[in-house]
Amino acid sequence: MKLVYVFDAYCGWSHGFSGTLREVVSRHPELPVEVVSGGLFIGSRRVPIREFGYVQGANAKIAELTGAEFGEAYERLIADGSFVMDSEAAARGVAALRQAAPERAGELAAALQHGFYVDGRSLSEATTYRKVAEEAGLDADAVVVAFEGPEAPHTAAHDFHRAAELGVTGFPTLLAVDGDSVTPLAHGHATADEIDRQLAALPTP
Repeated sequence: MKLVYVFDAYCGWSHGFSGTLREVVSRHPELPVEVVSGGLFIGSRRVPIREFGYVQGANAKIAELTGAEFGEAYERLIADGSFVMDSEAAARGVAALRQAAPERAGELAAALQHGFYVDGRSLSEATTYRKVAEEAGLDADAVVVAFEGPEAPHTAAHDFHRAAELGVTGFPTLLAVDGDSVTPLAHGHATADEIDRQLAALPTP
């Protein structure tokens, strides 16, 4: 069995879930974690952030419920409303980091969200992935090449297809996958204890 974490790097609720995911992973080192990017802001939803009037209110609720941090640099980045959240670019970056260290995919996804929501770094910029890679001790040049390479759009599209294939319609979603069996463990918000109870209730092979 493995855990499949379907998230979007530009999703505030996914940012809020980072702490729970970290705790679940530390409690269950025996479970591999596959990280899949969902396409929250693609196509017609790839527009300036001002068109999503609920962002600040939602972030306040996320912070209250999960303790997630939304930094001053992030507030400055989105202040004039012109910033465009591009989930396709973010998915390319997640894939590049995941390729460099598959076994650390969950940790790297959280680091990337910290880069945006705390440090105010655009997830469309190669420099963001370079910084995350360097701080994680990875080959930063290789990560940037993967982010910018000709295969990158296909990798992002594959993630979006995988998320849809798993039946995921909202982010974040944590699934337990065992062969053809897919069991939802969390959607939106959950504590590590709640997820543990779900895992304990799964039938043993």
